[in-house]
Amino acid sequence: MINTFGRRRAATPAVQISEKQGVRYLHLAGPAVQSAMRIRAPWALELEYTRAMMAFLLFRPQAREIALIGLGGGSIAKFVHRFLPECRMTALEINPEVVAAARGFFLLPPDDERLEALTGDGAAYVHARPASRDVLMVDGYDEKRIVEDLASPAFYAAARAMLRPGGVAAFNLWGSDASFPVYFERIHAAFDDHVLRLPSERKGNIVVFAFNDPPPPVAHADLEQAAQVWSARLGLEFEEFLARIWRWNPVQEGRLLV
Repeated sequence: MINTFGRRRAATPAVQISEKQGVRYLHLAGPAVQSAMRIRAPWALELEYTRAMMAFLLFRPQAREIALIGLGGGSIAKFVHRFLPECRMTALEINPEVVAAARGFFLLPPDDERLEALTGDGAAYVHARPASRDVLMVDGYDEKRIVEDLASPAFYAAARAMLRPGGVAAFNLWGSDASFPVYFERIHAAFDDHVLRLPSERKGNIVVFAFNDPPPPVAHADLEQAAQVWSARLGLEFEEFLARIWRWNPVQEGRLLV
């Protein structure tokens, strides 16, 4: 049984599955890759931007309640479920065929007390759940571009309102999108400039972290230590991600300006 929330769109793009060199891909009515899974390592995060989104742990290590808008093949949801047992994940996906594909082809586990995959409108879900999550992750794309309902000023304001004190949102954006400066400015405005960006090296993704309230100033040495701990625990390149965060964001006297 698929849980539902809100209304689904009248038409959703067809889901397509492909495989190449040991990697399985999910597409929506075209060649663009929406999700990827290495068949011999199904629990790993194959795409770099998904690993970068997990860098919220550098700033919110005690997160317990996470919302994910845009399930795709379920890479992030199943990674959190497997490797962060202290966290509870609720994932929203508007296309029921995507949820079915995540379960049938990408090994997304069934719902339990720590994982819930809902079919429905992610923007409506965010608007309806103020002060309910420690972390919000947004990765909502159709076959061509980011979903407009997930990039409006009203949505970004609701995203901030969804976060508890000290919460952080992670938005996956495309740096090559002509609208990227508009979306980036909207996030800045909604979060009072408490924003950091983390660009991917291999593709054009830019993960934008936005904070409900300004985090206390964190020294580089403390973040380096946290990156080493999380890298050892999860096997992700957090030290490289931290170096990029340091390179792409304002720094003063050895501390990030957020």
